[in-house]
Amino acid sequence: MSMEGLRVFKFGGASVRSAEAVQNLLRVLRHEPHGPLVVVVSAMGKTTNALERLLAAYMGGLRFDEELQALRDYHYGIAQALFEGQPDHLAFVALQHLFEQIDALLAQPPAGPYDYCYDQLVPFGELLSTTIVGHYLTAHGVSNVWVDARACLRSDTSYRDAAIDFDTSKYLCQREFDLKRAKVFVTQGFIAGTAEGSSTTLGREGSDYTAAILANLLDASDVTIWKDVEGVLNADPKLFANTQRLPYISYPEAIELAYCGAQIIHPKTIKPLQNKRIPLYVRSFINPQAEGTVIEAEGRTANLPPVYVLKRNQVLISLIPRDFSFVIEDSLSRIFALLYKHRVKVNLVQSSAISFTVVVDDEPHRLPAALAELREGFEVRHNSPMEMLTIRHYTPWAVAEQVEGRTVYLQQRTRTNARFVMDQRRTD
Repeated sequence: MSMEGLRVFKFGGASVRSAEAVQNLLRVLRHEPHGPLVVVVSAMGKTTNALERLLAAYMGGLRFDEELQALRDYHYGIAQALFEGQPDHLAFVALQHLFEQIDALLAQPPAGPYDYCYDQLVPFGELLSTTIVGHYLTAHGVSNVWVDARACLRSDTSYRDAAIDFDTSKYLCQREFDLKRAKVFVTQGFIAGTAEGSSTTLGREGSDYTAAILANLLDASDVTIWKDVEGVLNADPKLFANTQRLPYISYPEAIELAYCGAQIIHPKTIKPLQNKRIPLYVRSFINPQAEGTVIEAEGRTANLPPVYVLKRNQVLISLIPRDFSFVIEDSLSRIFALLYKHRVKVNLVQSSAISFTVVVDDEPHRLPAALAELREGFEVRHNSPMEMLTIRHYTPWAVAEQVEGRTVYLQQRTRTNARFVMDQRRTD
């Protein structure tokens, strides 16, 4: 069936963190032009963080009653505010069913390693949020169909970083998002499912990627990511002063920013859109009338200001062969194979004759095992916590302002990017 005119909207956790936020989501939908629409919703507020804490307690054999009760109270509190005076509303029945599934999962011993258990528990954040949002939209005249993303996005078993089977998913999505059933669909970001029926996730902040995948598979006209900022800025306003909105950027520029660690979009988001030349809009759910940012094939990116991207919780690792041999292709292939084996994300590399340095995410469930294996063939030195600052389109003034007076452990400069690894500043 033709999907002509279909649009995809993605709402992140901040946009549904409270009853008032969900009410605002409805106002945003009503403000936008009518037509077929897929609404992709993340977990509410900081629910993913809460579920990760709950998982840590569960995997560690610790008590998690308080964490689970807080999760239950949070979602029921939002639902009670939205469906005030309707204690028998179907939304509460659906929430009860989901929490019964959580209870049943946690009543059993862990059924596998951390990554597998993560993907069986953490997706409930998105299932809970979309259940509330879908019922609220229906109650206020926006007829919609709730779609379980695990039933239409087929993935492999790379838990916590699943790869999507686009061919199978295309068939499943065209079946699930049938415009004969409805004109508005509500579904989850971040999650997918295997052929065997287990849940998977697409990587932290993966809801943007979900929106891009669905747009590609359903031939959407555009994607809009609704944020709490007015478009793509040249820096995180929580970390840097005097930020500027970038009205237009190209697909390649967006990919570079995401690769550097910019949190505005998930790194994998652009490719499915670029493949079909689908424009991506980043707009403010706080001020829907604002222009936002357009990301497209022919983005007008000349004369961009310096763009600052700060990645925290980094580890600087230097490897020196124990026999002091040169670090050449054979050593490098062994190092990267080992890091890939443990799924350690490398953000920067630098080499010399007898040492090799990488900067990686501090991933407590992956990095220690990788370091232990590296020590079998290398002397390993590491520093943490570190932060890595990338200044894209840098100027001497921009570098001096950010780096002057600080100890820089490693720096790299290309024609476009300057990157600095430094001790992590305290955030309190």
